[in-house]
Amino acid sequence: MSASLRTADALIAAPKARVFRTDIQALRAVAIGLVVLNHLWPSRLPGGYVGVDVFFVISGFLITGHLVGEMRRTGGVRLGAFYARRIRRLLPAAMLVLAVSLVFLVVFLPYPRWERGAWEVAASAGYVENWFLASMSVNYSALNDAASVVQHYWSLSVEEQFYIVWPLLLLAALAVSRRTAGPSTRRGTRRRTTNALILVVAVVSIVSFAASVIYTSVAPPQAYFATFTRGWEFAVGGAIALFGSRIPLGRTAADIVSLLGFALIVFAALVYDHTTAFPGYTALVPVLGTAAVILAGERFASLWHAKVTALRSVQWVGGISYSLYLWHWPLIVVAPFVIGGEATTLSKIAVLAIALVLAALTKRFVEDAGQTWGYWRGSSRRAFGLMVAGMIVIAALVAGVLASYSARVEADGPPDDLLASTCEGPSALAPGAECADPFGAADYSVMTKKNEYFYTPEECGEFLPILAYGDLRTTHECDFSGGAADPTRVWLIGDSHAQQWQGAVFDIAEKNGWIVDTSYYGGCPVADVDFIGFRSAWGIADVERCREWSRDLAETVTEDGPDLVITAMASRLQLVDDGSDRPQIDQMSQGLLEYWKRWNDAGIKVLALADPPFNAEVRSPDCVLHNSDEPQSCARPRAEAHPADPMVAAGAAAGSESISVLDLTDRFCDANSCYAVVGGIPVYYDADHLNLEFARLLGPDIEAAAERLLTQSR
Repeated sequence: MSASLRTADALIAAPKARVFRTDIQALRAVAIGLVVLNHLWPSRLPGGYVGVDVFFVISGFLITGHLVGEMRRTGGVRLGAFYARRIRRLLPAAMLVLAVSLVFLVVFLPYPRWERGAWEVAASAGYVENWFLASMSVNYSALNDAASVVQHYWSLSVEEQFYIVWPLLLLAALAVSRRTAGPSTRRGTRRRTTNALILVVAVVSIVSFAASVIYTSVAPPQAYFATFTRGWEFAVGGAIALFGSRIPLGRTAADIVSLLGFALIVFAALVYDHTTAFPGYTALVPVLGTAAVILAGERFASLWHAKVTALRSVQWVGGISYSLYLWHWPLIVVAPFVIGGEATTLSKIAVLAIALVLAALTKRFVEDAGQTWGYWRGSSRRAFGLMVAGMIVIAALVAGVLASYSARVEADGPPDDLLASTCEGPSALAPGAECADPFGAADYSVMTKKNEYFYTPEECGEFLPILAYGDLRTTHECDFSGGAADPTRVWLIGDSHAQQWQGAVFDIAEKNGWIVDTSYYGGCPVADVDFIGFRSAWGIADVERCREWSRDLAETVTEDGPDLVITAMASRLQLVDDGSDRPQIDQMSQGLLEYWKRWNDAGIKVLALADPPFNAEVRSPDCVLHNSDEPQSCARPRAEAHPADPMVAAGAAAGSESISVLDLTDRFCDANSCYAVVGGIPVYYDADHLNLEFARLLGPDIEAAAERLLTQSR
């Protein structure tokens, strides 16, 4: 149609006619297999998440080939028709699974999970789930939220965003080449068109890859979900679609390249794990592996690997890969609630079988039927209209779930006043207690608003302007003094493992008229240490902000001069490295003492609360929910659940009566085991925080320890 486009054909390798490629179908099978096996058996295939990157490269290759092919034929791209084809291809199955997932959410999951799950369904319907999860990854109160039934839609959101932007970029390249063509020769026009398309692919690849490397080092949780850190993976596929067939490659070389590509994908799946900085430069391995397989297949239709990859079973899995991706995750999430216990090998196999059946049925009766349905096949307007209608239906269902959730929360009311009996909660393990069944069935197993350790009473008001870093606010003043002239002033500081004790501290403060300043930073230690991360390495920006907050907080407390500092943190999970190769516990305990002694020298008493036994590290966070009648099955060996705590080590080395560590382990464990239910009360709220009620029942022990310190100088 246009001279610039026609002449560009001579230089740019046009994508081949759309023929079925068994190698790409096999790549789909490999990708979905890696993802599903990683989700079912994460310890066996820790890097299986790279299957998503395989899908991204495939999408970049196929969509670019389709778009450039249309440009060659018509001189442009009918955007409306292109987007309508994407709607017909993807939305019917996606909307079906979203609707069913909402039903799963309400029928099988406890209602406190309805709100987060419903919002994620809405985000998924709008294809912005990746950005929703990115925002939640910096919300420290959401770090321990249980997995939602649709969080796997994040990758589909990234793909849809690519489908929207990529055609526009290619058309812009075409428009620029036409506008600058002028009266130049055909060769010059051809060169400009070629250069424009090269520029698009090169700029997206380079800029996105650089952003991926930088952002992964700065903010890994957000980088994982961000669209701009993944764009280069699509662009790599696009580059092969544009130029792959021009790369000289003999049959033997193609065989070697394709096998090497598969090997790179499998290597990443086996070697990478949750500690791998990803995507960043490490994503090069699966991306280049996928590119190698596709590139080799551009030159030769049948290679060595076809003896396996062309098998009917492999091709079948590749064919249902999209529907299998949609179905497998909600089934994994709800399975423990359906069977009433933690997932077993048998239940996981059953989940896989059910997912395969549902995927096959969805492929035939929804995916394929949706693309051939006459009502919308010939009308882009109808396709868009039905897409909007589907989104409205999902939005209405989400609104209904949120309304039901709000009604249930309203019925909960605020936390109750405590009237504990001698055998209720931790009292069942108090010295001298003689309780018939201290580890028996829980009075309740579902955590509601009454159990939220992070609640903030009205006495705390708004966040203070101090110790604030960008959008991070850390500090409150909670005044329970009633206007007394000289109230006791206390700081409660640390990460969320200090926050989990605030219910007990607030009870004490209300009883004794204290003013309590709180300052929390999730995952960050209040210690003079070379902090590098919580559970795994953090990005540079988060590490620096944590260290800055810790230093500033230590100085602020020293200058404020309170009567008492109460501090707690998950010091066993906070990673430090000062380059000395000393054990973590030694580095952390020394760093804790540096601050404690500084405050002590300023006349401030220090009460450190030893960390409770592990929960998610040793059992499913839903163990009590699934075993409410027999919570003893959730017990774990004491040595496993409660390893050495740097807080306790620091207290032993303090050498000062004004520094005390309160170790309440014996209220969670007997001599042999640590429990998830004690005295009929669940110990934990979520993966690693205490149930507010259980923490408040330990208030008298904390009050006695604090009183001993405060009365030393009286």
